[in-house]
Amino acid sequence: MLRSYRLPVMLGAVLLVGCQAVNTTSGGAVGVDRKQYMFSMLSTEQVNEMYAQSYRETLQAAASKGVLAKSTPTAQRVERIARNLIRHVPAFRPDAANWNWEVAVIDSPELNASAGPGGKILFYSGLIEKLNLTDDEIAAVMGHEIAHALREHGREALSRAMGVQMATQVGSALGVGQGSLQMANVGVEYLMNLPHSRSNEREADLIGLELAARAGYDPNAALTLWQKMSQAGGANPPEFLSTHPAPENRMELLRQTIPKVEPLYRQAR
Repeated sequence: MLRSYRLPVMLGAVLLVGCQAVNTTSGGAVGVDRKQYMFSMLSTEQVNEMYAQSYRETLQAAASKGVLAKSTPTAQRVERIARNLIRHVPAFRPDAANWNWEVAVIDSPELNASAGPGGKILFYSGLIEKLNLTDDEIAAVMGHEIAHALREHGREALSRAMGVQMATQVGSALGVGQGSLQMANVGVEYLMNLPHSRSNEREADLIGLELAARAGYDPNAALTLWQKMSQAGGANPPEFLSTHPAPENRMELLRQTIPKVEPLYRQAR
């Protein structure tokens, strides 16, 4: 029987099979240059289409409930800011200029927004209205979410999930006990998935900050945005158990990075 202490070695070997190291974006002024490992069998186009289908279903459901905002002042603001930001995505990823970008607003009290694979942007009106966001703060949110799409963090997460599934299947075939497999799964969750998720969030913060600055939005708005988000979020779990950086760490990173993008903001203005 394979001993449990050999499981990390087996897991690492399986994760490397079929993976390729890529860097989905250029580093920009903020210097995001982490190599990403993607399953070659999971293409960008496949992930984009998977998300596009989910996006369409979400919009259809919202339309059927009469909450898909199309011509409201909030929807018009979001669409205008999105157009401004999208013009500058080639600075990080030239091919993203050819994505089928879409922008939608759902009239809902949720404090949420996203930009999924392939350029599908979705905002909930509650985020803007409850937090009384300025255009600069909306751009900070949107830049952050667009950065996730440009970096293909969704595809990266799916690649990791596929690797873990393959490792589990191999472990079962080799007779590893359920207790050892459960221990490995816990290790994957806390030592791989969560740190990577926090890393992705930091990358999105940095690229989003620069993207907004290039579009002429004040990068300092990222600080006021996350102050509002922190106040609205209430108690937070410890950072090592969270997929998001602790608010104070996130704010400090932004403060350190703003001077790097302020020249781009001044030029855009």
